[in-house]
Amino acid sequence: MSFSLYVHSPWCQSKCPYCDFNSHAAASWPEAQYTRALISELEHRANTPPYSGERIRTIFFGGGTPSLFDPKSIGEIIDAANRVCGIEDDAEITLEANPGTVDLAKLTGMRAAGVNRISFGAQSFNAATLKFLGRIHSADETRAAAKMAHQAGFDRLNLDLIFAVPGQTVADVLFDIESVAALEPDHISAYNLMFEEGTAFFTDLKRGRIKQLATDDQAAMYQTVREEIPRRGYAMYEISNYAPPGHEARHNLTYWHGQTYLGIGAGAHSYAGDGRGGRRWWNEKLPARYISAIEERANAEAGAETIDQANAQSEFVFLNLRLREGFALSDFHDRFGRNFECIFGSIATPLFNDGLLTLDRGRIKLTDRGLEMADSVFAEFV
Repeated sequence: MSFSLYVHSPWCQSKCPYCDFNSHAAASWPEAQYTRALISELEHRANTPPYSGERIRTIFFGGGTPSLFDPKSIGEIIDAANRVCGIEDDAEITLEANPGTVDLAKLTGMRAAGVNRISFGAQSFNAATLKFLGRIHSADETRAAAKMAHQAGFDRLNLDLIFAVPGQTVADVLFDIESVAALEPDHISAYNLMFEEGTAFFTDLKRGRIKQLATDDQAAMYQTVREEIPRRGYAMYEISNYAPPGHEARHNLTYWHGQTYLGIGAGAHSYAGDGRGGRRWWNEKLPARYISAIEERANAEAGAETIDQANAQSEFVFLNLRLREGFALSDFHDRFGRNFECIFGSIATPLFNDGLLTLDRGRIKLTDRGLEMADSVFAEFV
């Protein structure tokens, strides 16, 4: 067995109005102290089940803006992970980056530190859209960052897009797709803009300052994304993710397959599964409280929940249905010791009849129509 490691960096230069992640705008941050805390937490968790004696198959530096950190700090964390757990030889090690926070020297340093996959939050190549989204970078900075990433030796490069932004048109979305493909990443993510509770956009929406695009317009944009990105050589393998075969984001597949992962850092979440259920927990969200907790007891856990078999079965279904390949009925039986039909037959039958789900060579997956109504399908299994 092996597990995936998520490392959270909670600081940004500016908080984007749509972001509901645990991130804090700051002009400076205690990088050295925070790095020591991350390593201490990792050392502590590496000696406890289910992580003790297991190697790391993927590492993901997320945030926040991890690219604000010095490559030396990132390297120290990777080295510590290899020392206390062991990193598999072919491990995928991803770092999220804002295009406006990197130069060739930093990217070269990150590659030398052990990062082998970079993920840029491009979001759009339209200046007005970037401004609306509160991004600190320009389209030209994204283009320059992608070029520098290739120069620095990154064969694995992801670029994120956001669509269904107020004021955006289908033509704008198509322009973004053409622009992102021209930079020759090996992976593209395209997310429908969401107005999450607790964000500045959510408040503006409730107060009538901004208005969501009509449902039909959003659907047309998603259809454009689903059709046009694959036309450029990036197969859709998950609701929001596209890549040629063999270039899927291995770390994210850990989540969609419901596998064990460890999250370290302020607000990071972890999941330890035992096949039939598991346990999920999360850390203190405020960086200062996180650091203090780690320095005092090497544990910053702020809450936890037990996932019983019924909930684990539900999660398995709706997480795996995010994937275009869906899941095999045999995999469900192998994990839970019961047939899918016995547990969810009464729920799934109407979804099959309505053309939202299909059974193909022993695998259940969303149809094209099911993709458009995915959230409604998932809700049936919760």
